Amino acid sequence: MVIGVKLTDLSALSLTYTEVGGTAGPLPAGYHHVQESAVIGRGRARFEQAAAAVMRWGMLRGAGARVHASSEVADVGAEVIVGLGPVRAPCRVVYVINEPNRRGFAYGTLPGHAESGEELFAVRHDPATDQVYAEVTAFSRHATWWSRLASPVTSLVQRVMTKRYLKAV
Repeated sequence: MVIGVKLTDLSALSLTYTEVGGTAGPLPAGYHHVQESAVIGRGRARFEQAAAAVMRWGMLRGAGARVHASSEVADVGAEVIVGLGPVRAPCRVVYVINEPNRRGFAYGTLPGHAESGEELFAVRHDPATDQVYAEVTAFSRHATWWSRLASPVTSLVQRVMTKRYLKAV
């Protein structure tokens, strides 16, 4: 938990892992991996709508998380505190995807986050099938004594939240 930490306090903190950008390629060893996707519609208009939502923290908010961010739109260097129940998770956007058929962002964990690692939230349009996909990719490991102790619960929460992220857009 990050009690009393303000968004403005995050800029001085370093990420809690070394594999920055690791969700852009093969996921690094030594972490729990998540790679999930779901079809969320068809067509260019659906892709553009979903991409705009994702870039405005829509996967997080739509999944029921509270979002307090330093910018309205996810951009490299933006800081965000994600709240779920009493837990507050500080993160920083480490890269943005802005391609014709794929958009999204990845953020990495900052000190005070229960986990250490990175998570990518993206949408993709497949021109061949016209289908639009929501995608979540992550690598993480426990960063606190209480997340290690509550490992079965934290693993369940991650699975549930991943499904909710995919449905959110």
